Amino acid sequence: MIEVNNLTKQFGHKTAVDALSFSVEKGEVLGFLGPNGAGKSTTMRIITGFLPATHGDVKICGIPVADQPEDAKRKIGYLPESAPLYADMTVVGFLRFCASIRGFSGLARKEAVDRVIETCFLQTVVHQSIDTLSKGYRHRTCLAQSLLHDPEVLVLDEPTDGLDPNQKHEVRNLIRELGKEKTIVFSTHILEEVDASCTRAMIIDQGKIVAEGSPESLRSEGAGSLTELFRKLTTSEVAT
Repeated sequence: MIEVNNLTKQFGHKTAVDALSFSVEKGEVLGFLGPNGAGKSTTMRIITGFLPATHGDVKICGIPVADQPEDAKRKIGYLPESAPLYADMTVVGFLRFCASIRGFSGLARKEAVDRVIETCFLQTVVHQSIDTLSKGYRHRTCLAQSLLHDPEVLVLDEPTDGLDPNQKHEVRNLIRELGKEKTIVFSTHILEEVDASCTRAMIIDQGKIVAEGSPESLRSEGAGSLTELFRKLTTSEVAT
């Protein structure tokens, strides 16, 4: 469902993404791990068509993103790292607006909005203006907009950022459930999210894949600790 082939992105002389190749199938939840600045968000922006690649290509459900961006984006639900919101709108007003942009109207729009409000546990704040929401509820509102069109592919950049422990638990369970029917990639630097939500994980550092596998196999590489593996593979430059 997601095919990434030899993906490279350069900003001037800096290589942010360095010849990445991987695929994610339907029913998989891939955790995209790495320290800050590793290239996670840049990769996701290229996958979703928000940035062009310097080299390489991406296909979504067999559709080349560079050549057919609108068709590819119809298949994707995207939660960016700092998702934009209209602070003067209510939650339900914002979701209706996003649904209209997606082409929904009438009863179909109402059903789509009602569905994501329930899915993302927004019932208690649905009529609040967005500028009165906590960071956690704002993030959940952004997550809800990515689900309005029931996409086949979800690309989620730090989906639990700013959530309290109970909210994190709810979102992790949601990702795990959605992953049974969809193709999901989500980035994080919180290692416990791998066990909570992922069927597979990938660690990247300086734009390159340095480890990949199931949570169990990655833990075994780190002598039983994913944290130890992560530190070993992503702190080599500062080791003495």
